This record gives sequence, C-alpha cells and structure tokens, in this order.
Amino acid sequence: MDLILMAVPVLLKGLVMTLTLTATSVAIGFTLGLGLALMRVSNSAIAERIARYYSIMFRGTPLLVQLFLIYYGLGQFSFVQDSTVLWWVFSEGTRCAVLALALNTAAYTSEILRGGLQSVPVGLVEAASAAGMSRVLRFRRIEFPLAIRQALPAYGNELVLVVKGTSLASTITVLEITGYAKRLMSQTFAILEVFALAGVIYLALNVLLIGLLRLVERRLMRHQQR
Repeated sequence: MDLILMAVPVLLKGLVMTLTLTATSVAIGFTLGLGLALMRVSNSAIAERIARYYSIMFRGTPLLVQLFLIYYGLGQFSFVQDSTVLWWVFSEGTRCAVLALALNTAAYTSEILRGGLQSVPVGLVEAASAAGMSRVLRFRRIEFPLAIRQALPAYGNELVLVVKGTSLASTITVLEITGYAKRLMSQTFAILEVFALAGVIYLALNVLLIGLLRLVERRLMRHQQR
C-alpha cells in the first residue's frame, strides 16, 4: 500500500508528458496525413508516388528505429548542428519524440484518410460539381465530412497506438509514464508492482479515449440511428 501511495503521484507526473506527446504528435500527424492522403488521390503521378513511398517507409520500419535515427542519428550531421532551428529540434528528447511520433502516425493516418476519401460516392461528387461547387467547397462540405465518418473507427485505433507509442520516448530520456516507472523501478526494485500501476494508467487513458471516440462516432452517425 505504501508503494502505491508513493508511486501513483510520480506516475501521474508522467501522465502530463504522455498527454502532451500524444496531443502534439496527433495534431501534427493528422495535418500531414491529410496532405499525404490528398496527394495519394490526386491526379499528379509524382505527388502520388511521393506520398506512397513515404507511407511505405514509415509503416515498414519500427517506430523505435525511427526514434533512434532522429534522436541519435540526425544530430551528428554538421548542417544540423550549424542550424539554429534544426539543432533546437534535434537536441532535445521531447521534441525528437514528438517529431518521430508525428511522422509515424502521419503515414498511417494518410492511408486511413485515403480509404475514407475513396469511399465517398462518385455520384455525390459529380452532383456537387454540377451544382457549381468549387473544388475546395466540395471537399469541405461533402468529401471530407463523409471521409471522416468512414475513417473514424480505424483512426480511433491509430490514436490508441499513438498513446501506447509514447512509452518508447522513455528510451531517449523523456520522462513520461514509462520513464518515471523506470526511475521508480531502479529506486524500489519493485518491478512488477510499478509497471502494473503504469499499465493500469495506460489502460484507463485508452479506455477514456475509446469512450470519447465512440461518442463522436455516435454523433456523426446519428442520422443512421433509429
């Protein structure tokens, strides 16, 4: 009991960093993923290939490898060290973790959104064009809302994976939930108890996230409910 009272407040400090990593990387990754999805469905062969190769590269390699390459690898190049902006990004673990998570989730998000965009009925797009809607207006009012409805269940799974992926940030000195759990483990040697508590926090966070996603999905699909 004393261990729980001592460990929980420490792990909750890591929860703040976990939420920060998740929110920031998801915001960046969704924006980049949407752009890549639009490139995949565009009429430009060059843009389609760039987005496809990006997706293959980041989905085909482990997130941990990407994290190590960004944190330990890119900082060794002189042009990174000589650039104020680049060195600001690559010299600190938290920013490297956000970058790695964002680039990784962008690849998966692009595939999810591409599937959603391709599921939009062609007849609706043609009808909107015939009504005189511009391409931007058609995308904003018809294609994107319908694509989000179709992609939300799969994207919800990706958000859960991002939350769990933040635990890898502890390997580059970022003190999130797992990072604090490792510190507590070295202090108390209570490996099972500490990491069981960390797992419970991750589980509670993901259960809450899944519940919120179901509420959003129910809201978007309310026209299909009896």
